[in-house]
Amino acid sequence: MFRTDESQSNFSLGLKTLKLIYHATVRDVRKSHDNAIIGLVMNILQTVIFVAAFYAMFSFMGARGSQIRGDFLLYIMTGIFLFLTHTKAMGAVVGSEGPSSPMMKHRTMNTMIAICAAAFSSLYTQLLSMFVVLAIYHLAIQPITIYDPVGAMEMVLVAWLSGVAIGMVFLGMKPWSPGFTKLASTIFSRANMIFSGKMFVANTLPSYVLVIFSWNPLFHTIDQARGYTFINYYPQNSSPIYPLYVSLGCLMVGLMGEFYTRKRASLSWEAKH
Repeated sequence: MFRTDESQSNFSLGLKTLKLIYHATVRDVRKSHDNAIIGLVMNILQTVIFVAAFYAMFSFMGARGSQIRGDFLLYIMTGIFLFLTHTKAMGAVVGSEGPSSPMMKHRTMNTMIAICAAAFSSLYTQLLSMFVVLAIYHLAIQPITIYDPVGAMEMVLVAWLSGVAIGMVFLGMKPWSPGFTKLASTIFSRANMIFSGKMFVANTLPSYVLVIFSWNPLFHTIDQARGYTFINYYPQNSSPIYPLYVSLGCLMVGLMGEFYTRKRASLSWEAKH
């Protein structure tokens, strides 16, 4: 009947929060399908289908010879992997549970834990899919060599971070205008199919075309990832720092929007979603 709260150190509170994020992440991973294994397999198949579709498109267009010297399929994978990591992270954050969700009735649950769980579950799923596809290609088709694996992985994480940051901006807008937010996030995801630059090599683009793509942080991460992947390619028209600045800026705006929204949460918002 009566409950007394024991004082806890910041360290113990941090460990408790990390534990909550871990369990919420596991729940979020399993939420995509009744069987977690089948859910992961479906995500892997989606990645394979994307790679196969772009490989067939480039082969049909006869554009294989104009790309980076090296493994052509690995060139496609660098674009597809980062594009999916960015897009899935943004979608997961936008779709995370808000302040009026029934899960927030649990005493230790809050929106930041839900956001972190959605972001980390997306990262886990995409990294697992990426490693499985690369392993199958390396073992079953032909060996691959990545010039700087650490640098390439850093760009994957930057692509994920930028997706989370942009998703935070949309999440802050979502309770106030769910219809517009859904439409805007969908348009942004579809636009990234072209403006991410995964179908182009940035060094070959003229300046008047480059300005169309250079605003997009994903364009920079994909081009930089190809620089780390291929020894024969050095990115000259992209920056590894620009996506970080954009991500931090969007993250701050998104956190302020989420904080403002959380303080004004209403149960009636759930009826709009």
